[in-house]
Amino acid sequence: MANQCTTESLDGLLLVRVAGEVDLSWSQSIRKAVLDALSRAPAVGVDLSRVTYIDSSGIAALVEGFQTARGKGQRFALVAASPQVRAVLQLARLDRVFPMVDTAEAVRA
Repeated sequence: MANQCTTESLDGLLLVRVAGEVDLSWSQSIRKAVLDALSRAPAVGVDLSRVTYIDSSGIAALVEGFQTARGKGQRFALVAASPQVRAVLQLARLDRVFPMVDTAEAVRA
């Protein structure tokens, strides 16, 4: 699967859909997409259902997004994280830090 990152507007929520392998060569693109979405909407979800691999640079991009949202009082959540992403988050104990939801609609709740 080729790396993809698209942003979709869903009724007041921006959903950043990520697919492929998120590593050092690509994590800056993810970081930019997440921060751009946060500058444009009060609620942002990052759909990770099609991510097959994520390294520490990808996790750092997500952490920065989470901290930026929290600092501005915005909603931010990881949506439908793949088993590979969940395993890395659990290993780093970040599954307790990030809001994690199953659907984009749940970001608004």
